[in-house]
Amino acid sequence: MLGTTSTNTMKIKTFLILIFFLLLPQMTGAIGAYFTLPAIASWYQFINKPAWAPPNWLFGPAWTTLYFLMGMASFLIWQKRKDPKAKKALTIYLLHLPLNSLWSILFFGLRSPLWAFIEIMVLWGAILYLTISFFKIKKVSGWLFLPYLLWTSFASALNLAIVLLN
Repeated sequence: MLGTTSTNTMKIKTFLILIFFLLLPQMTGAIGAYFTLPAIASWYQFINKPAWAPPNWLFGPAWTTLYFLMGMASFLIWQKRKDPKAKKALTIYLLHLPLNSLWSILFFGLRSPLWAFIEIMVLWGAILYLTISFFKIKKVSGWLFLPYLLWTSFASALNLAIVLLN
């Protein structure tokens, strides 16, 4: 009976940690959305964008999905936390989250596509590092992180195009 209580406690603790890892990137997204949403209906609709820019409605579902995948990937890395590589990757993951929010602050909040582009290059480098690190620690985490790298690559190209068109 005592072993069952201990096992149940560990399952509950692990579940709560999973919820934390899923909510953390969503909160990062909420910070970005605070700066993004007001600018979408005003400033962003009037700047020049390339013909291949996706419709505005796509960004919310795309980022919500990416944040979920990031949360799952980081939780799986957390499960390997005794590995020094996992500890380093998690530290960099946590440090990269403010970079994710900062892009929205620069692009939409300050309306500075140039500074946002410079920042997204730093963010992209962090995401590339994390994707490779996650693959080395637990392959499924790398696969879960890969869409984030691909989307940020696309967003970087879009950001650069906006800089050049404006």
